[in-house]
Amino acid sequence: MSASAIALRDVWKFFGEFPAVRALNLDIPSKGIIALLGRNGAGKTTVLRMIAGLLRPSRGEILIGGAPADHEQHAASIGMVGHGQWLYDDLTCRENLAFFARLYDVPSATEKVDHWIREVGLWTFRDSRVNQLSRGMRQRLTIARALLHSPAILLLDEPWTSLDDRAMDLLSSLLLRAQSENHTVVVSSHQLKETLQIATHLAVVDRGRLVFNGPNRDEFRQSPHDLYQRIS
Repeated sequence: MSASAIALRDVWKFFGEFPAVRALNLDIPSKGIIALLGRNGAGKTTVLRMIAGLLRPSRGEILIGGAPADHEQHAASIGMVGHGQWLYDDLTCRENLAFFARLYDVPSATEKVDHWIREVGLWTFRDSRVNQLSRGMRQRLTIARALLHSPAILLLDEPWTSLDDRAMDLLSSLLLRAQSENHTVVVSSHQLKETLQIATHLAVVDRGRLVFNGPNRDEFRQSPHDLYQRIS
């Protein structure tokens, strides 16, 4: 197994008195596609948001590249697709990506912006305002926004939401390419079939606790809807 890109050490997260994440110890290997799975309310989104620096652990420590996670230090190395798309409705597709390119100091920004608009199939709509796009098209632009600055770590929370079959296949191919280019990809999704087809490693949480952690296997890919029974 590759060295850990991300490590969670005895991590807890409380909301009030409720422990959403409990004593979580997890090593996320570098250069892989890790599926973070679990039923609704298991704590997956909370884990991703803590890795991204959007939430701080109540207890424990998160390491990125072996060093304590610091959002300011590591922000440029992380790309995230979450429940909020972080797009500006009154800006065009190009203008949105150009803004984030400046934010991350992306070199050759104009070329990179146009490249990613083409990659996610929005070239025809490059000068359309975001508020004129369908939900699925907005999700495609969100994916472009997350990949624009070539982050070492990609965090994706329900990334296939609102995508049609063609766009879902496109996203899978983009994530596989990111892995081949030595990025670390962490995907949380209820789309088990799509997630398990590309995942190299699985981490399953239940009520905030890690209940399974290991390489993906053909038996999981062949029977995705039996996954939770197979690991219990």
